[in-house]
Amino acid sequence: MEKLFGLAARGTTVRTEVLGGLTTFFAMVYIVFVNSGYLAMAGMDATAVMLATCLSAAIGCVLSALIANLPLAQAPGMGLNTFFTFTVCAAMGYTWRQALGIVLVSGVLFLVMMATPFVRTRIMRAVPDDLSRAISAGIGLFIAFAGCQGSGLIRLDPQNAFTTLGPVTQNDVLLAIIGIAITAVLAAYKVQSGIIIGIVATTLIGVPMGVTSLDAGAVSWGLAPLGEVFLKLDLPGLLSLGVLPLMTAILSFLIVSIVDTGSTFLIAAQCPELRGEDGRLRGEGRAFVASALACCVGALMGTSTVVPYAESAGGIEEGARTGLSTLVVGVLFVLCTFLTPIAAIIPPAALAPALIIVGFYMMRGAMAINWNDFEVALPCFLTLIIMPLSYSIPHGIAFGFISFTLIKVLRGKLREVPIALYVLSAAFVALYIFTA
Repeated sequence: MEKLFGLAARGTTVRTEVLGGLTTFFAMVYIVFVNSGYLAMAGMDATAVMLATCLSAAIGCVLSALIANLPLAQAPGMGLNTFFTFTVCAAMGYTWRQALGIVLVSGVLFLVMMATPFVRTRIMRAVPDDLSRAISAGIGLFIAFAGCQGSGLIRLDPQNAFTTLGPVTQNDVLLAIIGIAITAVLAAYKVQSGIIIGIVATTLIGVPMGVTSLDAGAVSWGLAPLGEVFLKLDLPGLLSLGVLPLMTAILSFLIVSIVDTGSTFLIAAQCPELRGEDGRLRGEGRAFVASALACCVGALMGTSTVVPYAESAGGIEEGARTGLSTLVVGVLFVLCTFLTPIAAIIPPAALAPALIIVGFYMMRGAMAINWNDFEVALPCFLTLIIMPLSYSIPHGIAFGFISFTLIKVLRGKLREVPIALYVLSAAFVALYIFTA
């Protein structure tokens, strides 16, 4: 272990790394249930997706451990899974097989960029830190709104086309409210794995309420169900809706993957043992490559984009400093495959509390935005508000990039905008013009 991970050089031990890995795993294991529940809404088999989630997370963790030697666990990303279901499949009209193909293409592009030092350096510096924080926080608002909508807590008002509060006395809405209360109390008490406990408790409470159906759990054990999604990508069908929608979807997955990954790296770099001389994450280039490879693996396995998890900060706080802790997380995700039959019985109302609490955690990054600098604050605000209101992560990113670039240019501060951001802003403007 010492030779492979260099424990002594980073001031850690095997015991500390194992404890750090356990902490990270229990902080992020909720994704196994949430991801399967939301991709199932796109028409995918819930049990198969749960298996794909566990295995892609395990492989992503191994890649992160061996390539980057960092305590950064990977799994299908929150926000990206709801974008996969509600935007790419429901709104744009792609099938889930085609959506998996889009994820793979974006992953390959991500890998090519990160494997090319010249491109990687410019991409890594393209998005200002404040805008990255706004994107992460905006995704938090988006997934919280998706949780409220999926449970029926927030519904479309047929009389005026605006959203409104759902009937709180209806069993599924009431169950969601109960689940939010349970999960919030657990989080307030800092209970380890509070989110996953909340999901299980809410699911059980839903049985006497008639919301949870135990019959749905009559599924087979083992890896056999994985065949429903494994290598089921429809690459030839990607052009079925035209070039522009495809470019929009690919670019959105790509940008969110880069920003999501970079935001997690910023958090990890706060630890002195993981921070390089330039103030950024040690071995950041290798970490990006590991993330891009995990994204490609996830698409092949049958799940949405895999990214490093901000919940890894919990393990880092426990003392994790190397890839050994991430390897521990990977092993635990493999063991988690034995729980796959449970996924079929979890109702949307039991998933809503998890999405809302995770959305809250992601929103905390907005506190670090420099709200006193109007040139930065307005693009960040537009990013935050456009994502949930337009029900689209890409629109939020586009408005943030375009407004940031435009304000800087009109203020005569052209050099403060990275070249890559000019390119991305121009690409979004072109997409809006051509799709008008």
